[in-house]
Amino acid sequence: MIRSAAPLPATSTTLPRVVLATLNAKYIHASLGLRCLLANMDRHGGEGLRAVTQLREFVIQQRPTQIVEELLALNPQVIGLGIYIWNVVETTQVLRLLKALRPDIKVVLGGPEVSHEVEAQEICRLADHVITGWGDVSFPKICRALLEGPQPLMKVIAGEQPPLDDLAFPYDEYTDADIAKRLLYVEASRGCPFKCEFCLSALDKTAWAFELDAFMAEMDALYQRGARNFKFVDRTFNLKVEHSVRILQFFLDRLQPAMEDASAAPNLFVHFEVVPDSLPDRLKKLIVQFPAGSLQFEVGIQSFNPEVQQRISRKQDNLKTADNLRWLVSQSQAHVHADLIFGLPGETLESFAAGFDRLYALAPHEIQFGILKRLRGTPIARHTQDFAMVYDPQTPYTILQNSTIDFATLQRIQRFARYWDMIANSGRFLRARSLLLDGVEGSPVSAFSAFLSFSDWLWQRTGKTHEFALEKLVDLLFEHLTGPRAMAEVPVRQTLLADYQASGARAKPKCLAELLQAAGPTLTPAGQARAQRQSRHVSQHVAGQADLLRTEIQQAAAAA
Repeated sequence: MIRSAAPLPATSTTLPRVVLATLNAKYIHASLGLRCLLANMDRHGGEGLRAVTQLREFVIQQRPTQIVEELLALNPQVIGLGIYIWNVVETTQVLRLLKALRPDIKVVLGGPEVSHEVEAQEICRLADHVITGWGDVSFPKICRALLEGPQPLMKVIAGEQPPLDDLAFPYDEYTDADIAKRLLYVEASRGCPFKCEFCLSALDKTAWAFELDAFMAEMDALYQRGARNFKFVDRTFNLKVEHSVRILQFFLDRLQPAMEDASAAPNLFVHFEVVPDSLPDRLKKLIVQFPAGSLQFEVGIQSFNPEVQQRISRKQDNLKTADNLRWLVSQSQAHVHADLIFGLPGETLESFAAGFDRLYALAPHEIQFGILKRLRGTPIARHTQDFAMVYDPQTPYTILQNSTIDFATLQRIQRFARYWDMIANSGRFLRARSLLLDGVEGSPVSAFSAFLSFSDWLWQRTGKTHEFALEKLVDLLFEHLTGPRAMAEVPVRQTLLADYQASGARAKPKCLAELLQAAGPTLTPAGQARAQRQSRHVSQHVAGQADLLRTEIQQAAAAA
């Protein structure tokens, strides 16, 4: 039992006694979870605890010895580490070194990756304490106990989940540098009422909303400090229409002055994850007012197969979902990013292909093609025996085969997903993608089958899935379209030339060398090319953040 806190004694050193740290996937990611803990140190750990706590963020590409050197230079008594599916391997290496060099430092773990199956994980065995679930209250309390002196504490501590009104908001913990250079994550609610078995949110009882007036005041404070890029992490942004309307109106009001100049790019970007089959008219009236480049929706379709949906406890009205997607693409200027998951129990290659073609026909700007992962603690594990689900034991625990999809097919689809991102989602091959997936007039093809055929050919032709130069991709597309697809060379060249010039690239693919030479130095400047790409994808961010944000979203989706 942790006793009530008295003020911490004054210290003559400026070094922290508690360090909160995590390894992000990219520098542009600013950990919302750590900032939630930091903001609540005094409220739930007692006066003075925040003053002796510092935040340190690293990236998974850094050497473990470098990370350990920086942590030990701070000489803390307690280190809290945020553990996620994308950093558990690298953080385990860091923790091994920490315990070898300074076993006296108490290490406390938290985060979704260590909230379940604790006894099976090496990183948990290495740590002194593990907090499962919410850490906003429990982490400050355990830090206070560890700093005050020896007392009996459990190794595994179930995180206390308080009412949201008892939590301090984390947004003051974003620095000016964060606001200027990094993605800002915000949350108007926590939890999810749905029970989709592949998702950790299936374990939530419901969704809880922060008090709206207080939350909007925090958003306004961020905006006044210069924040212009907001990524909402709410699982179901449009669940409570009253809240959604007010939040959208808040951002629309701040866009209006910039919108008076029709030639000006929007000075604000907002990203939401939405429930696909719920888009009432009140939301639509606001959505249509956002200009291109200011609003993005991540729409989790996952599967159009009713049997699979029922099997994994996913409630989704497919007709309403299709209607809403069609409306978003045709009637609004929002960028629409739709997700599908391959490898769900009972899904076949044929049924997935039908769902993929159905989604492709709705024309979302991007289709994020994910492979099923068995996240620790998720109910999807209950299907393991019945559907012979075999997962990679290493992160990110990707499905390797099941009773309806063999290992070889899963490998084909892994390559498909990688090539799809390079060709279809990149924005560089809009016209060529249409040739590849839609065929020629009078010869309709299945988009899935067409791209799978290209994917198989590309793998056989190159034997690799990474490190393709843009020029090489142009030549390979030309080779495929005029070879296996038997299309005429002249229109294929003209199509690839238009895409290549729009990209702003300045080298010369072999198949376009003569056309580029004849055209002379008329290539589109890189900045203009980026603007054109953003226009094709309905623009993601005005200050060159579009590519960074797209990469971040793909990595979150892969992790989830």
